[in-house]
Amino acid sequence: MTPPFDLAGQVALVTGASSGLGHAMALTLARAGARVAVAARRVDRLESLCAQIAAFDGRALAVAMDVTDAASVTAGFAAAQTELGPLAICVNNAGIGRREDTRKTDDAAWRETMATNLDGANYVARAAAGAMVAQGTGGSIVNIASILGLRPSPRVPAYSAAKAAVISLTQSLALAYAPHKIRVNAIAPGYIETDLNREHLRSPGGAKMVERVALGRFGQAADLDGALLLLASDAGRYMTGSVLVVDGGHTLAFL
Repeated sequence: MTPPFDLAGQVALVTGASSGLGHAMALTLARAGARVAVAARRVDRLESLCAQIAAFDGRALAVAMDVTDAASVTAGFAAAQTELGPLAICVNNAGIGRREDTRKTDDAAWRETMATNLDGANYVARAAAGAMVAQGTGGSIVNIASILGLRPSPRVPAYSAAKAAVISLTQSLALAYAPHKIRVNAIAPGYIETDLNREHLRSPGGAKMVERVALGRFGQAADLDGALLLLASDAGRYMTGSVLVVDGGHTLAFL
């Protein structure tokens, strides 16, 4: 019997893989047996990740991709499939976030956040689905949303709005591509500690935030492995349009 999370022989592409959650998710998929195209704007930042995957006899390909540029996304997917084979899994992770004052207008900041977190997510999902439809073999698209798309915050209005839209986009695409046996789901992480936010989460402000997490701690990247492998693999074959919240019970504090 094949292990439920076995991805041997499957090709995956992960955006925003140069750091943070994307980096960790690429490693998780590779350890499960997938051949992984790791995508980011700067290919040089992907070299160490490819080396890590090669160290346990995995296969990885660094792909230059700017998710805000539809042509760059198309080219990146083409390069990945030429080198690794037909796409089976896409993890739509690339994103940015910044604190803002909701009472002030910064159109450039708003547009930049939307261009990456929403337009970019749409370009990537569209390219992934197009490849899977052309192959006729189905596949899995995993969009990375956020609990802030379910529980908006006045401190990050553009980020919250974009992630809420990603959840809606996930559900729309799930309906659109179900006839092609393409599953589209989302993970909505809570506060997950990475190199980018570690200092803030370990500050006095972070200590107050963690008080609202039912499990009493912030998440680690590995805490997303179960949700990721479920949605990426055949174990989640009857799931589409789902949004898996992985937040240690943080959102329960707001019910």
